[in-house]
Amino acid sequence: MPDVERIPGLRPGGAWDLPDRLNMAQQCQSHPGDQVALVDLTGSDLRTISYRQLSQMTDGIARALSRRVQPMDRIGVLLSQSPWCAAAHLAIWKIGAISVPLFKLFKRDALRSRVSDAGVQIVLTDAEGTDLLGDLAEPLIASDIGEEGADVPFAATGPEDPAVLIYTSGTTGSPKGALHGHRVLTGHLPGVSISHNHLRKGDCLWTPADWAWIGGLFDVLMPGLALGIPVVAARLEKFTPEACADIVARGGIRNVFFPPTALRMLKAADQVIPGLRSVASGGEPLGIEMLAWGQKAFGLTINEFYGQTECNMVVSSCSEDFPVQPGCIGKPVAGHEVAVIDENGNPTSEEGDVAIRRGSASMLLEYWNRPGATAEKFRGDWLITGDRGVWEGDYLRFVGRDDDVITSAGYRIGPAEIEDCLLTHPAVATVGVVGKPDPLRTEIVKAYVVLKPRAEATERELQDWVKDRLAQYSYPREVAFLKELPMTVTGKVIRKELKARAAGELNK
Repeated sequence: MPDVERIPGLRPGGAWDLPDRLNMAQQCQSHPGDQVALVDLTGSDLRTISYRQLSQMTDGIARALSRRVQPMDRIGVLLSQSPWCAAAHLAIWKIGAISVPLFKLFKRDALRSRVSDAGVQIVLTDAEGTDLLGDLAEPLIASDIGEEGADVPFAATGPEDPAVLIYTSGTTGSPKGALHGHRVLTGHLPGVSISHNHLRKGDCLWTPADWAWIGGLFDVLMPGLALGIPVVAARLEKFTPEACADIVARGGIRNVFFPPTALRMLKAADQVIPGLRSVASGGEPLGIEMLAWGQKAFGLTINEFYGQTECNMVVSSCSEDFPVQPGCIGKPVAGHEVAVIDENGNPTSEEGDVAIRRGSASMLLEYWNRPGATAEKFRGDWLITGDRGVWEGDYLRFVGRDDDVITSAGYRIGPAEIEDCLLTHPAVATVGVVGKPDPLRTEIVKAYVVLKPRAEATERELQDWVKDRLAQYSYPREVAFLKELPMTVTGKVIRKELKARAAGELNK
């Protein structure tokens, strides 16, 4: 398999080389027909789907759609991990329309807001999805609508033509639709490859993350198809360490993208998973304790990566190429210029805003129907991620979301470091740290902690744990114990809910 310097669309040295004509469906269907594209574990028996079979499924859907939709129409995809989910997106892109990934665990209001905002009239789904949709849009059963006929030509799209509208998870506000062009897949390929220590022949990819999110769709599924790496499709009604280990074993999986929440659950259960060649993780920074556990559980170093729905896979670790530095999320990926900038838009060696220069192939075209929000996302030539960071040599250290950084008695405190520290305590399963308004210190550090089953810990014990390991000023002056933390459907702690809870406590 090609290494990062030979990834299609990336010149040696890191400059993008995008053709005038580019269609993501064609990128994902460019391998020999008899080569395995997908390993299907959604049924009781394992079956493989070749590129020829996937192409036939795709063309069947594309023929049916082409009679009903126009190029640039938005088509919803409400399907869990399955070969039909892959074929649905490919069919939409093949005819020049725009796919809108939708999540099966959305409630009706969440579906309504996205379907309405995107102007979706048709949704490719299954029987379960049909019930979820109700009258929000016209459901078409992806596995049933296929039509026989001649091969469907690829629409003559270019890198900047819209292809997919992915809604943000809404950790810092209402979900916004990030509109991406056909170049977005190319933009993911270098980072995906190096986060798995350079994908190569014999590898096999899987993630428990749903394919309705950018992490499942563009960190695993589509890059695997484009690079010729088999991808496992497996439904998990509920993630459990035992089910995860079973899928890895049955699917012959060698490379996994684990969201941090999944890693914490595996660690809490002390689940060992042998036979993997690489484990990548992104979404929230991991601490030194998690990296050390990964060495024991997987026999390898977990590679962290960084990005967001608007511009993904721009920073990554690669233990095969350079030592992983605990507390840092890696180095900039070839093709993406990443900087830490000050309020004037100038690069700085101090803590500042993590930013990505325009020109990144994985950068959004715009927020759907939100020109004001699009303009606010940029500062000159830089896309502002909303995250705070600082360079440690050429490694990027994640400090926290801009609105998550805690100001206490003149100190600026990133919650991630405190969360990492608390996670090293043997009784702590997961934790969220926020600033609580305080008339004396502006804010105090407050930790919301979920303990492991049958484990015990006191507020004082956890406070001393942080005092002894970090700084006196950064320990949590208050600790609350919860049964569970508020989480997005992608497994991120919703700190804004914890902040609202903390503010409400002050007003009682």
